[in-house]
Amino acid sequence: MSTTYELSHLRVLEAESIHIIREVAAEFERPVLLFSGGKDSIVMLRLAEKAFWPARIPFPVMHVDTGHNFPEVIEFRDRRVAELGVKLVVASVQQAIDDGRVVEEKGPRASRNRLQTTALLDAIEEHRFDGAFGGARRDEEKARAKERVYSFRDEFGQWDPKNQRPELWSLYNGRHHQGEHIRIFPLSNWTELDIWQYIAEESVDIPSIYYAHQREVFRRDGMWLAVSEFLEPGENEPVEVRTVRYRTVGDATITGAVESDAATVEAVVAEVAATRLTERGATRADDRVTEAAMEDRKKEGYF
Repeated sequence: MSTTYELSHLRVLEAESIHIIREVAAEFERPVLLFSGGKDSIVMLRLAEKAFWPARIPFPVMHVDTGHNFPEVIEFRDRRVAELGVKLVVASVQQAIDDGRVVEEKGPRASRNRLQTTALLDAIEEHRFDGAFGGARRDEEKARAKERVYSFRDEFGQWDPKNQRPELWSLYNGRHHQGEHIRIFPLSNWTELDIWQYIAEESVDIPSIYYAHQREVFRRDGMWLAVSEFLEPGENEPVEVRTVRYRTVGDATITGAVESDAATVEAVVAEVAATRLTERGATRADDRVTEAAMEDRKKEGYF
């Protein structure tokens, strides 16, 4: 009688991601893991932890800090980094503004989100990182859907479709010259539902704002935005207290909440399984600027 051995789809995804992370650690001289404190980068950090356990993660993590953060996310970032004992590099948008590298937008809909590109590329150049792990997934939106696992960036940190390499049979070409680098996306083949199912299965700790809670919000451009020190409602934008949660976290000035009563990971899994709208389409104002907003930012070097 033959015995069959079959991995669940989550274990297949986990194995693929760990393989990619180990390949990068072996192949690159100075890799770094981009860590926003959001669910995708949290799962990616957990996979890196598993990839090298019981040894410590052999590369630092980097947060591109707009200065407009949710307090829960920053608290979680600092706590998680301390637990793992990894080095945290902070690429500060405020520092880039102070240094005159970028000019801050003005007005009621101003955001620092696009300014992250300069801070990120400056930090990569300063620390001579030659490989940067990102938490992008192909199911998020069109610009990411056609991205490779290894994404080549030129000496200016920019993405050029003509310079990308084929990826056959899980073979990845990370060859690059000094000054160039590669963005690596171990979660490419995961979906939002996969991420949440993995969080449930592995009991992964994540910031509390991912679960239903009451918050002062106002309606703008079809989204619920939170009242904060960085964002105030306009005259015709009444403030309400709603039960909401966040599907994604980023710059607090452009990240919307969704109405939800999903207060547990099981409830969130059920909610995500039933949704018909992607997380970025539902809650990120920066993706609505133009039809090709994320494509433009990719070419500039953002993700």
